Amino acid sequence: MFVMAWGGNHFTPLLHMYESLGHYSAVMADLFLGFYVVGLVPGLLLAGALSDRYGRKPLVVAGVLLGILASILLGAGFSSAVMLGTGRLLAGLSVGVAMSVGTAWLKELSSPPFDRQAGPTAGARRPALTLTIGFGLGAGVAGALAQWGPMPTLSPYLVHIVISLLVLPRLVKAPETVPRYRAHRPFWRDLAVPLAGHRRFVRVIAPSAPWVFGAAGIAYAIMPKLVEDQLGSLNLAYATLLTVVTLGTGAFVQPQVARINRLTGGRALTVGMSVMLVGVALSAATAIVLSPVLALISAIVLGAAYGICIVAGLVEIQKISTPADLAGITGVYYSLTYLGFLLPVLFASLNALASYTALLSGLFVVCAVCLALVAVGLRGSSPAK
Repeated sequence: MFVMAWGGNHFTPLLHMYESLGHYSAVMADLFLGFYVVGLVPGLLLAGALSDRYGRKPLVVAGVLLGILASILLGAGFSSAVMLGTGRLLAGLSVGVAMSVGTAWLKELSSPPFDRQAGPTAGARRPALTLTIGFGLGAGVAGALAQWGPMPTLSPYLVHIVISLLVLPRLVKAPETVPRYRAHRPFWRDLAVPLAGHRRFVRVIAPSAPWVFGAAGIAYAIMPKLVEDQLGSLNLAYATLLTVVTLGTGAFVQPQVARINRLTGGRALTVGMSVMLVGVALSAATAIVLSPVLALISAIVLGAAYGICIVAGLVEIQKISTPADLAGITGVYYSLTYLGFLLPVLFASLNALASYTALLSGLFVVCAVCLALVAVGLRGSSPAK
């Protein structure tokens, strides 16, 4: 999961490099983020059903191999939009496997008989933290190599290829948690996810999910663009800093979600969405004053919101799911979370019609509405409904 997350996010802080050295437009650079989501969604929705039938391990091995192929294309395709787009799509497929199958697998490995001492939220906290650290370190190492290292368009991807190859032998030895193949019924029936219509999912999880990676998209794709004129040659380093700070803050707060749930009577999602609202407000203020310091503060707040919401959302998912449908509903959940990562593409496209100040102000209103929906939903539904 760590190396697949690394391969999904090492491209993000390099957007400015592709714009300045590769002469790609801002919209095209953001479209590379969009190709990632295009690959991610089928990876999330299909891989879970396949792993329920054929086991977790074969799908995760395939996901790591897809990540390696993606890095090969990205490293070799600096001057080719087609190769970059294809590489990002394959990286999305790889991360889709990590998030749906990997999350389900690690949750199962955090339960008896594999682990008899894990706490009740370990199955949500461990995969979320693993992914977050992978996303953060991948971006941090890639950004540092591109800013100060040799072969800036190639070395970030070589690192990912090497660590992925090192992981594969250990992965093959990991215990399988789905030993029986369920090939006695048509595959298309495995794709159905009835839990997506669950009242708790519709009223609580769905309104909060897009903000998980919406927060990340704002913090390390939109904020660097707003203040790039103040940074000179340090644009790439600053974008890397915001990425690492956002995800680092998210990793720091994730272990605290169980405590937040205890203190608030199971309303950690409401807390996370409240922090999100503050982060969006600070982002709108950054668009007005164009301050790198305020952008950094915004990234910290949005990172905290990301960390709380992703774990709290997974806790809610695991409350309503069974082992038979855990991977499928996890895939649906993560598909919704990644809708938020399309915000940079949407904003870049709409910037000709409205300023970032206006766009972020409108987003603040949408966030407030979603916060209200989550708060009402948590009061009006229970996991059993």
